[in-house]
Amino acid sequence: MAAWLTIIGLGEDGLAGLPPASSAALEAAEVVAGSVRHLALLPQLAAERLEWPVPFADGIPRLLALRGRRVALLASGDPFWFGAGTSVTRHLESGEWQALPAPSTFGLAAARLGWALEQVTCLGLHAAPLARLRPHLCAGARLLVLLRDGAAVAGLARFLVDSGFGATALTVLEALGGPRERRRETSAVSFDLSDVAHPVAVAVQVAGDGPALPRSAGLPDALFAHDGQITKRRVRALTLCALAPCAGERLWDIGAGSGSVAIEWLLAHPRCEAVAIEADPERAARLRGNADRLGVDRLVLVTGSAPAALAGLTTPDAVFIGGGLSEALLAALWRMLPAGCRVVANAVTLESEALLASWQARAGGSLTRIEIAEAEPLGTRRGWRSAYPIVQWSGTR
Repeated sequence: MAAWLTIIGLGEDGLAGLPPASSAALEAAEVVAGSVRHLALLPQLAAERLEWPVPFADGIPRLLALRGRRVALLASGDPFWFGAGTSVTRHLESGEWQALPAPSTFGLAAARLGWALEQVTCLGLHAAPLARLRPHLCAGARLLVLLRDGAAVAGLARFLVDSGFGATALTVLEALGGPRERRRETSAVSFDLSDVAHPVAVAVQVAGDGPALPRSAGLPDALFAHDGQITKRRVRALTLCALAPCAGERLWDIGAGSGSVAIEWLLAHPRCEAVAIEADPERAARLRGNADRLGVDRLVLVTGSAPAALAGLTTPDAVFIGGGLSEALLAALWRMLPAGCRVVANAVTLESEALLASWQARAGGSLTRIEIAEAEPLGTRRGWRSAYPIVQWSGTR
């Protein structure tokens, strides 16, 4: 099918900044679709104008109904860098569309600031929670963040202050590349701008005494709200080592408790996926809060008991059993899991230890006993206080 849709990246200077190919596509279009702001940047055209609705997804059926006519869809800058591009093209075949990008807001911001773009974290948070910033917050880090409006910029400043990074320098960049372009500098703690205009990007130079999230496995237990049902830091580090998350892989965390293992799996790489299965509603709510606060709101939460709660879930690349270990659960997993799936289970009771020993004899893998002791005061001296030993089975389906 011939291309009927042209996605045109538009800057804040409207037609003045468009290359010849984009201008020609606009002139040839029968219909021009875009937001109110984008349409207002254009002069009078012969084409019919289609105002794109909010939320964005509501405009997709209207666009598809235009198949067969010449349509130009306006987007900001580069439509495929935190833009609308993939939201549209996932509904089309490859030959039905073409894209003509303009300079991205990230590129324009880096050019104004003199920042090396390859050394900057770029985030689009128009409709995403600010907590997605959390994994990136460490002293000296540079971020470029696209935000919805002035209220979101104020929210960003509050988030940084609440996270212990109030000293962070903020450069507020409005309407880059157009006649309304404006640049203002402040800090998170002293932020008081009340007239920030859309579209807006914020350059963030992180500073302050807030705790950075370590990149190694085994985050401090204090970062997780829990009722004691948590895989403790050192055991968690060994568990993540056995699970071995790779980019794009999916984890089932069964009996997730605080969600610490699933959360660290997601923090290992932005393309990792995880499903946390937790039977207790109160723990599930606490788990949800942990994930959202630590910037991995993409965690999927299933409230229920395994194996029944596993029905209909997309098959995983790895499974961790932190709670609810039983012969019935292991047998069910062995029936439903694909070949090559990694399974890690931790046991603390004699009964669950015997179960894992039995399964290791049948299915292979490794059986490891983890014993950890920490020095504590003992009268006027110190002694070792041992935690309950953990038996860990790591096998492959």
